[in-house]
Amino acid sequence: MEHERLWLEFVNTDDIRRGERVDSMRDFAALVRWLEIHAVLDAERAAGMRRRAEQQPAGASAALADARRIRAALRTLAERGAHESRVRGEVLAELNRVLGRSAGTRRVEARDDETFVRAFVPGGDAFAGLVIPIVESAADALVLGELARVRRCADPNCTHVFLDSTKNGRRRWCDMRTCGNRAKAARHRTKVRG
Repeated sequence: MEHERLWLEFVNTDDIRRGERVDSMRDFAALVRWLEIHAVLDAERAAGMRRRAEQQPAGASAALADARRIRAALRTLAERGAHESRVRGEVLAELNRVLGRSAGTRRVEARDDETFVRAFVPGGDAFAGLVIPIVESAADALVLGELARVRRCADPNCTHVFLDSTKNGRRRWCDMRTCGNRAKAARHRTKVRG
Protein backbone atom coordinates (compact mmCIF):
# COMPACT_ATOMS: atom_id res chain seq x y z
CA MET A 1 0.00 0.00 0.00
CA GLU A 2 1.30 3.46 -0.78
CA HIS A 3 2.16 5.66 2.15
CA GLU A 4 -0.91 7.48 3.43
CA ARG A 5 -1.31 10.54 5.60
CA LEU A 6 -0.47 9.80 9.23
CA TRP A 7 -4.01 10.41 10.44
CA LEU A 8 -5.46 7.99 7.87
CA GLU A 9 -2.92 5.32 8.81
CA PHE A 10 -3.95 5.86 12.43
CA VAL A 11 -7.64 5.41 11.56
CA ASN A 12 -6.71 2.16 9.81
CA THR A 13 -5.39 0.67 13.07
CA ASP A 14 -9.00 -0.32 13.78
CA ASP A 15 -9.68 -2.92 11.13
CA ILE A 16 -11.91 -5.83 10.15
CA ARG A 17 -10.22 -9.04 9.01
CA ARG A 18 -12.18 -12.12 8.04
CA GLY A 19 -15.27 -10.56 9.59
CA GLU A 20 -13.60 -9.95 12.97
CA ARG A 21 -12.68 -6.58 14.47
CA VAL A 22 -8.91 -6.25 14.93
CA ASP A 23 -7.61 -3.33 16.97
CA SER A 24 -3.89 -2.81 16.41
CA MET A 25 -3.91 -0.62 19.52
CA ARG A 26 -4.87 -3.43 21.89
CA ASP A 27 -2.76 -1.93 24.69
CA PHE A 28 -0.53 1.05 25.44
CA ALA A 29 2.62 -0.79 24.34
CA ALA A 30 1.04 -1.41 20.92
CA LEU A 31 0.20 2.30 20.63
CA VAL A 32 3.81 3.24 21.42
CA ARG A 33 5.07 0.62 18.94
CA TRP A 34 2.80 2.08 16.22
CA LEU A 35 4.02 5.60 16.99
CA GLU A 36 7.62 4.40 16.77
CA ILE A 37 7.07 2.55 13.47
CA HIS A 38 5.50 5.69 11.98
CA ALA A 39 8.38 7.92 13.18
CA VAL A 40 6.22 9.86 15.63
CA LEU A 41 8.51 8.68 18.43
CA ASP A 42 12.16 7.84 18.05
CA ALA A 43 13.55 4.77 19.85
CA GLU A 44 14.70 6.79 22.87
CA ARG A 45 11.34 8.53 23.38
CA ALA A 46 9.46 5.26 22.83
CA ALA A 47 11.57 3.56 25.52
CA GLY A 48 10.89 6.51 27.83
CA MET A 49 7.14 6.20 27.23
CA ARG A 50 7.27 2.47 28.02
CA ARG A 51 9.08 3.20 31.31
CA ARG A 52 6.60 5.96 32.15
CA ALA A 53 3.70 3.56 31.43
CA GLU A 54 5.16 1.07 33.94
CA GLN A 55 5.44 3.83 36.54
CA GLN A 56 2.05 5.38 35.77
CA PRO A 57 -0.29 2.64 34.49
CA ALA A 58 -3.40 4.77 35.04
CA GLY A 59 -1.92 7.55 32.88
CA ALA A 60 -1.03 5.05 30.16
CA SER A 61 -4.56 3.59 30.23
CA ALA A 62 -6.08 7.06 30.00
CA ALA A 63 -3.77 7.94 27.08
CA LEU A 64 -4.79 4.76 25.24
CA ALA A 65 -8.50 5.50 25.81
CA ASP A 66 -7.99 9.05 24.55
CA ALA A 67 -6.11 7.81 21.46
CA ARG A 68 -9.01 5.47 20.67
CA ARG A 69 -11.49 8.34 21.14
CA ILE A 70 -9.47 10.49 18.75
CA ARG A 71 -9.22 7.62 16.28
CA ALA A 72 -13.01 7.20 16.30
CA ALA A 73 -13.47 10.92 15.63
CA LEU A 74 -10.94 10.79 12.80
CA ARG A 75 -12.71 7.78 11.24
CA THR A 76 -15.94 9.79 11.26
CA LEU A 77 -14.10 12.67 9.61
CA ALA A 78 -12.59 10.36 6.98
CA GLU A 79 -15.86 8.65 6.14
CA ARG A 80 -18.38 11.50 6.41
CA GLY A 81 -16.51 14.77 6.88
CA ALA A 82 -16.37 15.74 3.23
CA HIS A 83 -20.17 15.73 2.98
CA GLU A 84 -21.44 16.70 6.43
CA SER A 85 -20.59 20.07 7.96
CA ARG A 86 -21.93 18.92 11.34
CA VAL A 87 -19.36 16.11 11.37
CA ARG A 88 -16.57 18.53 10.47
CA GLY A 89 -17.64 20.82 13.32
CA GLU A 90 -17.71 18.00 15.88
CA VAL A 91 -14.34 16.65 14.82
CA LEU A 92 -12.86 20.15 14.72
CA ALA A 93 -13.88 20.55 18.37
CA GLU A 94 -12.15 17.25 19.18
CA LEU A 95 -8.99 18.27 17.31
CA ASN A 96 -8.89 21.61 19.11
CA ARG A 97 -9.47 19.87 22.46
CA VAL A 98 -6.35 17.80 21.90
CA LEU A 99 -4.27 20.64 20.48
CA GLY A 100 -5.29 22.96 23.31
CA ARG A 101 -4.30 20.71 26.17
CA SER A 102 -0.77 19.95 25.14
CA ALA A 103 2.38 21.89 25.67
CA GLY A 104 5.69 21.07 24.13
CA THR A 105 8.19 21.86 21.47
CA ARG A 106 7.82 21.26 17.77
CA ARG A 107 11.00 20.76 15.80
CA VAL A 108 12.47 19.21 12.69
CA GLU A 109 14.81 16.26 13.20
CA ALA A 110 17.18 14.49 10.85
CA ARG A 111 16.74 10.75 10.33
CA ASP A 112 19.55 8.24 9.84
CA ASP A 113 18.68 7.99 6.12
CA GLU A 114 19.33 11.75 5.72
CA THR A 115 15.63 12.62 5.41
CA PHE A 116 13.82 14.88 7.84
CA VAL A 117 10.74 14.53 9.99
CA ARG A 118 8.69 16.92 12.09
CA ALA A 119 8.70 16.03 15.76
CA PHE A 120 6.70 17.08 18.80
CA VAL A 121 8.43 16.79 22.14
CA PRO A 122 5.81 17.11 24.87
CA GLY A 123 6.45 19.14 27.97
CA GLY A 124 4.57 18.42 31.15
CA ASP A 125 2.23 15.47 30.67
CA ALA A 126 4.05 13.35 28.09
CA PHE A 127 0.99 11.13 27.66
CA ALA A 128 -1.08 14.13 26.50
CA GLY A 129 1.32 14.89 23.66
CA LEU A 130 1.51 11.43 22.14
CA VAL A 131 -1.16 11.95 19.50
CA ILE A 132 -0.35 15.58 18.65
CA PRO A 133 1.38 14.69 15.32
CA ILE A 134 -1.64 12.59 14.32
CA VAL A 135 -4.05 15.40 15.16
CA GLU A 136 -1.83 17.88 13.30
CA SER A 137 -1.90 15.58 10.28
CA ALA A 138 -5.72 15.65 10.33
CA ALA A 139 -5.64 19.43 10.81
CA ASP A 140 -3.40 19.69 7.73
CA ALA A 141 -5.96 17.70 5.74
CA LEU A 142 -8.65 20.19 6.73
CA VAL A 143 -6.48 23.23 5.99
CA LEU A 144 -5.32 21.83 2.64
CA GLY A 145 -8.88 20.88 1.60
CA GLU A 146 -8.07 17.18 1.24
CA LEU A 147 -11.30 15.78 2.69
CA ALA A 148 -12.96 15.61 -0.72
CA ARG A 149 -10.24 13.14 -1.74
CA VAL A 150 -10.48 10.88 1.32
CA ARG A 151 -12.19 7.59 0.50
CA ARG A 152 -13.18 4.36 2.16
CA CYS A 153 -12.08 1.24 0.31
CA ALA A 154 -14.73 -0.02 -2.11
CA ASP A 155 -14.29 -3.58 -0.80
CA PRO A 156 -17.27 -4.04 1.55
CA ASN A 157 -15.11 -6.27 3.77
CA CYS A 158 -12.42 -3.60 4.19
CA THR A 159 -12.64 -0.60 6.51
CA HIS A 160 -9.46 1.16 5.36
CA VAL A 161 -9.55 4.80 4.40
CA PHE A 162 -7.07 6.48 2.06
CA LEU A 163 -6.28 9.71 0.27
CA ASP A 164 -7.05 9.46 -3.43
CA SER A 165 -4.16 11.31 -4.99
CA THR A 166 -4.84 10.09 -8.53
CA LYS A 167 -5.21 12.74 -11.19
CA ASN A 168 -8.79 11.78 -12.07
CA GLY A 169 -9.88 11.19 -8.46
CA ARG A 170 -11.33 7.75 -9.14
CA ARG A 171 -9.21 5.45 -6.99
CA ARG A 172 -11.49 2.86 -5.36
CA TRP A 173 -9.28 0.47 -3.42
CA CYS A 174 -7.01 1.01 -0.45
CA ASP A 175 -4.54 -1.35 -2.10
CA MET A 176 -4.78 -2.65 -5.64
CA ARG A 177 -2.71 -5.75 -4.76
CA THR A 178 -5.22 -6.94 -2.15
CA CYS A 179 -8.70 -5.42 -2.26
CA GLY A 180 -8.53 -4.35 -5.89
CA ASN A 181 -7.18 -7.73 -6.96
CA ARG A 182 -9.94 -9.56 -5.05
CA ALA A 183 -12.54 -7.45 -6.85
CA LYS A 184 -10.96 -8.14 -10.25
CA ALA A 185 -10.83 -11.88 -9.49
CA ALA A 186 -14.49 -11.87 -8.39
CA ARG A 187 -15.53 -10.06 -11.62
CA HIS A 188 -13.56 -12.61 -13.63
CA ARG A 189 -15.23 -15.55 -11.84
CA THR A 190 -18.66 -14.02 -12.49
CA LYS A 191 -17.83 -13.48 -16.16
CA VAL A 192 -16.58 -17.07 -16.56
CA ARG A 193 -19.70 -18.50 -14.86
CA GLY A 194 -22.07 -16.26 -16.82
